[in-house]
Amino acid sequence: MNWAAFTAAEPRFARTVEERFGAFTHHVLATLRRDGTPRTTGLEVRFLGGELWLGMMPDSRKALDLRRDPRFALQANPGEGQSMGGGDVRVGGRAIEVEDPGQKAAYSEEVEPPEPFHLFRAELTEVVRTSVEDGKYLVVQIWKPGEPLHTVRRT
Repeated sequence: MNWAAFTAAEPRFARTVEERFGAFTHHVLATLRRDGTPRTTGLEVRFLGGELWLGMMPDSRKALDLRRDPRFALQANPGEGQSMGGGDVRVGGRAIEVEDPGQKAAYSEEVEPPEPFHLFRAELTEVVRTSVEDGKYLVVQIWKPGEPLHTVRRT
């Protein structure tokens, strides 16, 4: 399921997640190395045309990881200090490499990445937001394709 479908299913939650990612430029991407261990690296993301885009330098380790195994986790930059304004937001899914020159050109018009570059669009498997409500409740919101938004509150 792409970003547009997620937005259609849960518009308020999707807006909250986009705002959280929009608060900072750099975020943390987790991929899987050949031996199955996780690799974390910095990444800029874009929400354009109903898609969540992951752009990368040519032959970067993260791009090669995703070509081999498309599963990823993406965590929004938590920001400075302890407040984590807007909560902790994570997106999980599969990265689908875009090789169509027209799609890459359209992306380049909006973002102006260095050439050449790898471009992946995200197919979502999970979106999670963890926050604190009223200074005492831990609130975890979980969305998965085909399921309603699930909210858990803990004291």
